[in-house]
Parts: sequence; structure tokens; C-alpha cells
Amino acid sequence: MNRARPAAALPLAIAGLALVAACGTNPYAKTGAVQPVVLGAQQQPASAVPAGSATGQAQLVASTVEGLGAVLADAEGHTLYRYAKDTAEPPKATCAGACAETWPPLTSDVPALAAGVDARLVGLVTRPDGRKQVTVGGRPVYRYAKDTGPGVALGRNVSADWAAITPAGEKAGVEPATVDTGEVDGLGPVLTDADGRTLYLFTKDGKDSGTSTCDGTCAQKWPPVPADGRVTVADDIDSKLIGRIRRPDGTSQVTVGGWPVYTYAQDTTPGEANGHGAGSTWYAMEPNGCKADPQRRPEVRQALATSSAPGGY
Repeated sequence: MNRARPAAALPLAIAGLALVAACGTNPYAKTGAVQPVVLGAQQQPASAVPAGSATGQAQLVASTVEGLGAVLADAEGHTLYRYAKDTAEPPKATCAGACAETWPPLTSDVPALAAGVDARLVGLVTRPDGRKQVTVGGRPVYRYAKDTGPGVALGRNVSADWAAITPAGEKAGVEPATVDTGEVDGLGPVLTDADGRTLYLFTKDGKDSGTSTCDGTCAQKWPPVPADGRVTVADDIDSKLIGRIRRPDGTSQVTVGGWPVYTYAQDTTPGEANGHGAGSTWYAMEPNGCKADPQRRPEVRQALATSSAPGGY
């Protein structure tokens, strides 16, 4: 099983990615590295905010908050936030009225100045009141009215719908997810998480549907693999297979080959795949994003052909 280690971040579109490995093939050549995949563009090194900003021009600065790590702040150092009920594709701001009094939007008459943020991630969206609001990674950004100064992030504990935003447009303080590879007896190579737990697809979700149909008690038994932060991917998995979807509860979930992926609560150690075949709807996943099928493996096909040949064993 591969283990994560520091490596350069790669840009990645978040959903609807074309597959580069067809089901029935298994590009499983271990080389030992796990590459971080940022769901957004690569972050640039932080620098000072350029001088001479125009009137009505907002500023974004990469900052750090204890317990959260890297976050975005405005020109005065106030932590900036994202709202789960907004959308990034297309960008849309839904916090208005009383909501916007508690969570003032970061508005700007012209494109915002940015330091420590990839300029390609920064944009503007028209709010319901006609003002222009700054977006990062498509996400409208806000302040929290009760934050008293630089380095304060009281808004992080207000609601699950609100989270500090990173320079890549992700939720701050979220542990990265890992998509790795391992071996299961009888199945061969499968996808795993960082702890070696087998990853599964659910056929009722539908490939490339962009939705998960497993929530509530189902999600307790089959926990979705979160994609609210960075996703690291073993280098024997094509990163173009990796995407994410928005779940009904507003959180994000990793997809591989167009399938939302899950672990199974009854798998307790690496190498287990107790959920494979459950209900004829749950299947362990191969590194190419397909459901595991040992008979597709070349060595199994060869063994079956040999055993069925005249005089075979």
C-alpha cells in the first residue's frame, strides 16, 4: 500500500472527467508515491499585496489561523468564509438579507487584488442586490461580523454550512483524503484509503450521475470518502479519474471513474473487502475506477483457459 508524502500539487477539474482507463484493464504498476491532487488550481507562493489598489477594489491575502492552517483574509486580515448553500458551478451567492448582515459578502467593483492566491481562481459574481462579490474557485466569499480582528475565526464553529476558505477555494482545517491501492485475496488490486480500507462503488448511484443515493443510515454503514479538502492520489492511479460531487448534506465526496466512493464500516483491517457483492449493488473498485472482477485479470483468464482445455487441471 502506498503512503502519502509531500509532492507537487496537480490541477484537477472537479467532475465529469473523461476516463483514460477502460474497465477491463488494470494499470497496476506500483511505484510507491502518492501525489496530492488539489480540486482547483495550484496555489502560488504568498507575497505582499500590490500597492495602488483602486477605489472599490477588494483584496485577498493568504494567511494562517491557528487550528485551521492556511486561510484567506481580506485587506484588514479578517478571515474569509465559504457557504455550503452557495454554488461554484456556476458561481451563485445565496446569503442575502439577514444572512448577509451576519456574514457580510466581500464585494468589489473591479477584479480583486490577490496575494498568495492563483489569480485564475479569483472572480466576481453578481449578488441578488446587484453588487459584485468576490469568488475563489467559484465560491463566493464572506466575512463573519463577530470576528474581532486578524487571525480570528469565530465563524468556524457557527454552523456546518460555514467554513473558512483556503487559498485554493477549499474548506480550511479539513484533513486530506487519500485514494491509494492495495491487494485483497481473491480480488487482486483494489482502491483503498490512507488506512488501507477498501473503497467501494454503489451501482444504484449510477456512473457519471453526479449524485450519491446513499445517505442517512446507509451512509453510516457505507461512509462516503470526503472531498472537502485536498485529495491525494497514488501515482499508479491516473489522477484524471478523480473528481468530486456535492452530497445532499452539502459536503463533498470523492469520485473515481465517475463513481462516488465509499468505505464499509465492517471492514476493520487492510486487505478486507467484506462489502464486495453486498446486495448485488456494492463492489470493491479496481485502480482503473471499475468494479473489481477477478475474471477480467489476465492471469485469471489464462488459468481458466488452461483448466478448461483438454487435459487441463
